[in-house]
Amino acid sequence: MPHNTHKFTNKNHHFPFFLNSSTSTTYKRRWDLYGLHRDLAGDSDKMKEMSYDMNNSSIPVKHKQMKMFVKIAVCLILMGFAYRLYFSTYVQIRPVIVVFGDGYSSSTPPSVVEANFTLSGQVPVNDTSSLKCDIFTGKWVQDLTGPRYTNNSCNTIEHHQNCMKNGRPDMDYIYWRWKPRNCNLPIFDPKIFLNFMREKSMAFIGDSISRNHVQSLLCILSQVEKPVEVYHDEEYRTRRWFFKSHKFTLSVIWSPFLIESKIFEDNDGHASSDVQARLDEPDPEWANEFHNFDYIEIGAGKWFLKTTFYFENNEIIGCHNCKKENVPELGFYYAYRKALQTTLSFITKSDHKVYTLFRTTTPDHFENGEWNTGGYCNRTSPFKEGDIELRDIDMVMRGIELEEFEKAVRIMDGSGNGSMLKLFDTTRLSLLRPDGHPGPYRAFHPDTNGEVQNDCLHWCLPGPIDSWNDLLMNMLLRG
Repeated sequence: MPHNTHKFTNKNHHFPFFLNSSTSTTYKRRWDLYGLHRDLAGDSDKMKEMSYDMNNSSIPVKHKQMKMFVKIAVCLILMGFAYRLYFSTYVQIRPVIVVFGDGYSSSTPPSVVEANFTLSGQVPVNDTSSLKCDIFTGKWVQDLTGPRYTNNSCNTIEHHQNCMKNGRPDMDYIYWRWKPRNCNLPIFDPKIFLNFMREKSMAFIGDSISRNHVQSLLCILSQVEKPVEVYHDEEYRTRRWFFKSHKFTLSVIWSPFLIESKIFEDNDGHASSDVQARLDEPDPEWANEFHNFDYIEIGAGKWFLKTTFYFENNEIIGCHNCKKENVPELGFYYAYRKALQTTLSFITKSDHKVYTLFRTTTPDHFENGEWNTGGYCNRTSPFKEGDIELRDIDMVMRGIELEEFEKAVRIMDGSGNGSMLKLFDTTRLSLLRPDGHPGPYRAFHPDTNGEVQNDCLHWCLPGPIDSWNDLLMNMLLRG
């Protein structure tokens, strides 16, 4: 929640000057002396004596009067200076209370303050400083202003990403923001974004990273307007919210392969059977709703590493890691390329005008194993550029994404229906944040001395994924 800001206007105050009793006496004696001088002008000796007495008696009165005037002037100057200094530097700082599941609450050092991220007087749509800048190349810089929300001010954070509530002890990971190399990136402004999206609809289509991103966006937007959930599926994977005062609809659609598929897996990752995917058909979960969206973000990746049977024209053509003698091993590279071709072809050939962001794959940061073999991620600070390289799998998937994206852009540019396709290239900036994952704190206060499952793919909320919204707003409003 943003800080309260206070504006003060300095006013000129006029203080009337009042004569004190000593001053009045002095002036009265002066007029008395003037009459005496007029009546006794001939008596010079007496005149001198009277004048001498008057001067001797008025000296201490004048001295007191001057001292009093100086004191009043000095006091007024000091009071004015203190008034201006105090109110010009006043900032309201409220420590964030982290609320735990058992009702216990405590302040967390260092104090996490929800920053007041607004762009008052700055409208990004008129700022063209980054039109020729690669906003996806840069570095993470420290930002001690803190997160834009907390687990206490946002109630849409899912359990596995609620690292504060789940007891993560370190807090440094929330004090960083993404800084492009050669341009400025304005902080996401929820008021401007909601006004821009007035009477529009936006959907995030893809895997759990898409859901992670939507949670982040919701948390920031809810600081301005609380959305109302108007739909969810049985497992709460596909959901829809409505911002009534802006008539803006925001959706997340669970479609981890982007193509039509049958998945036999629960929320904890336990599968009762292998995945079946139709490589030549877009997923009807989003395709049937496509005409309702003004903006979409699509993204996939890691689910293609799972054991899967592939179908085309309703016939099985191969698999990935199924180890069946009568089923050829095609590998996930072939399937990923084919799935992207099917998805992008549906979008580019549609008559419906839509703005599409194609999110690239998100690398994980498992060390000394994978998610199911004891891998962990316990780093507490970002990498610098050059400290780490993409794994072979991520490099291949990213290469496929870039190739298919370029093909689709050429097709869309020639369609002439006004649709746009942009690359939302979060891969390398995400690679530099091994510190931003839940790790063992995907569960509530885990026993870190025992065997725990780590999450080194998704992001804590608040966390690094919040900066994705700065990139999102930059692309939508600046083109």
